[in-house]
Amino acid sequence: MTPPPPPPPRGRGRRGDDELEHVLRRSRQRRARTRGKRKRRTTLIFVTLLVIVLAVIASSVGAVAKFRSDCNLTELKAVQIGENSFVYAANGSLLGAIPAEHNRTPVALWRVSPWMSKATIAIEDHRFYQHGGVDYEGIARAAWKDLSAGHVVQGGSTITQQLVRNLYISRERTLKRKLKEACLAIRLSRARSKDWILGQYMNQVYYGNHAYGIEAAAQTYFSKDARDLNLVESALLAGLPQAPSVYDPLHRPAAARARRDQVLRALRDYGDITEARYLHAVAQKNLKLKPGRLYTRIREPYFFSYVRDKLIDEYGANTVRSGGLRVYTTINPFLQVAARKAITDTLYLRDDPAAAVVSINPANGAIRAMTAVTPGRTGNQFNLVAQARRQPGSTFKTFVLAAAINEGMNPDSTYYVSAPFHYQPDPYTPAWDVETYGHDYSGSISVHSATLASDNTVYAQLTLDVGPDKVAEMAHKLGIRSHLDVVPAMGLGADAISPLEEASAYATLAAGGVYSKPMAIRKVVLANGKEDTDAGWGVPQRERVISDGVAYEVTKILEDNVLGGTGVGAYFGRPAAGKTGTTDNHADAWFSGFVPQLQTTVWVGYPQGEIPMENVHGIAVAGGTFPATIWKLFMETAMANTPALSWAYPADPVSWQPFTQGQYGSSLAPTTTYSTTTTTATTTKQQTTTSAPPTTTGRTVIPTPPPPPPPVEPPPPPPDPLPPPPPEPPPPPPPTP
Repeated sequence: MTPPPPPPPRGRGRRGDDELEHVLRRSRQRRARTRGKRKRRTTLIFVTLLVIVLAVIASSVGAVAKFRSDCNLTELKAVQIGENSFVYAANGSLLGAIPAEHNRTPVALWRVSPWMSKATIAIEDHRFYQHGGVDYEGIARAAWKDLSAGHVVQGGSTITQQLVRNLYISRERTLKRKLKEACLAIRLSRARSKDWILGQYMNQVYYGNHAYGIEAAAQTYFSKDARDLNLVESALLAGLPQAPSVYDPLHRPAAARARRDQVLRALRDYGDITEARYLHAVAQKNLKLKPGRLYTRIREPYFFSYVRDKLIDEYGANTVRSGGLRVYTTINPFLQVAARKAITDTLYLRDDPAAAVVSINPANGAIRAMTAVTPGRTGNQFNLVAQARRQPGSTFKTFVLAAAINEGMNPDSTYYVSAPFHYQPDPYTPAWDVETYGHDYSGSISVHSATLASDNTVYAQLTLDVGPDKVAEMAHKLGIRSHLDVVPAMGLGADAISPLEEASAYATLAAGGVYSKPMAIRKVVLANGKEDTDAGWGVPQRERVISDGVAYEVTKILEDNVLGGTGVGAYFGRPAAGKTGTTDNHADAWFSGFVPQLQTTVWVGYPQGEIPMENVHGIAVAGGTFPATIWKLFMETAMANTPALSWAYPADPVSWQPFTQGQYGSSLAPTTTYSTTTTTATTTKQQTTTSAPPTTTGRTVIPTPPPPPPPVEPPPPPPDPLPPPPPEPPPPPPPTP
């Protein structure tokens, strides 16, 4: 077997490899130089041709006509970037923003700092006010610098060309697009003023971090308006559009500072600032950023979410999010503060239940306050006022009373027996057993007195006599919009409703029987600056649903309830009407009441479910305890500087009619009253309890909470006066039979 040849000497082979690598490297370098020369030659030819073509376009009518079909401003539509919508309170203060996908808030040029305009022109297009949309000198100068450096170091596009690119055409890199861009820039420069073009450019350009336009950029990086930007801040922002991610001040401050100094040098070189001011500016190493929360901060989350839903119903989600709407609402910030303070002064412990307050002007349905507080938790994942549905308890008895009086029942002369009530119309229907809150009974009692005692057994019988269908009809007339199961237990508040619905229904009584649809939005200004008058914002939608006589009689009984019934804890020294409500196992507690100028509903409970409130500050929570206290504290503040009005006598008084009662009622007034007790307290799931009757032994007393810390500042000014509902002419007399 022939042995293999010996390997070559090691030193000689390595030297040969090195020589081969050297030859290959020189070959690659020659090819690279050749490609570079070819690229520069091609670029020079392209730029030269472009300059020639642009010059021809600018000077020759025939050449312009050639591009007429592709160069027509009137046939082109601007690309929609989106604009934030903002929501304002009744006094004009900002409640929050509904941010677009890209934050944008257009502003007029006069509302932009002059430093920002100068810095933008200096770094982007220093001959902006001299050329006609296309800067031929700038193109040639940029081309020469690019050729000298062997790569692109300076662009030749003017501000007008960049605006055209942002507004009208795509960013594809073709000769046709460049020619079209130049033609449109020339036409736009002839059609619009320089200031208009500069303002539009700064409102459209991207500054990074989702900020489109100078106002959004000023808020995003410095938490201030564009008009308040100083020289150094303006130089920083003016340098961002070229490469927002590269010069991002929040994440790459060193690169942002270097770019800022480049802008400052341009301002100095073009005579906009002196050498001394330049040196002082570049000496500031700290960028002094203050990231803003304008587009994320919401001052009144519950009301804000309610308004946003209304806007989406009208305009759709995309328009609300990017349509640049200016929304002016009915909410009163002073009353919002008063509502939150009333809650926190009453329920101040971390494990206390939540509370919600909603207040409505009966004269027009305007929502004046809408807030909720959940101790120990923040956020607005769920609107407890408008979205939550909870059993209203005995506050629903008001609708039973209104339905009965509407049928002609006289509450002072109609009597029922207050005693444990058992109802089972047939063996196949589950029994309905009803007891009073405190398991004490009054025997024969008028409907008027039973209302003040919030007697469940009497109102169970009254609901059956009036008819659950008529009770449901009355509740819907007054303002309840939720579905109601037409069953006897509905009269005791078995159906779940929202605090806003209940407030609306009680406001109808306060307005003398005139229903006003709850109104949260006064007006909406569209992105074009015009008010939307077609949607009917701010126009009260009112309708008489019951006579003022029925509303008056119900109101007088509810006034007595505040003076000497279950609602005494809400009395605050002036005519007021209201009703308490407490559900099974103290899972929900309510107080709904009103004066002629303002209606307010308070709900207390745990948002996560029907959790018994049997030991809050040492007591069981009922409507006459914490809810009545919150209502009183709020109304004392809300009505502090308004006149104390009485209820107007009705133009259409109620004419009492015979009222048919069932076998469980008695229409004869008793000579004596008595009490009975039960040895068992067996009830069904439908049983609903209410607040304790107004007796010395049965009334619940709230322990005195520790005094809140003294306010640091004096309270805000009183709310704007709320006029009483306008009087309506009396209806024509009924025809003579």
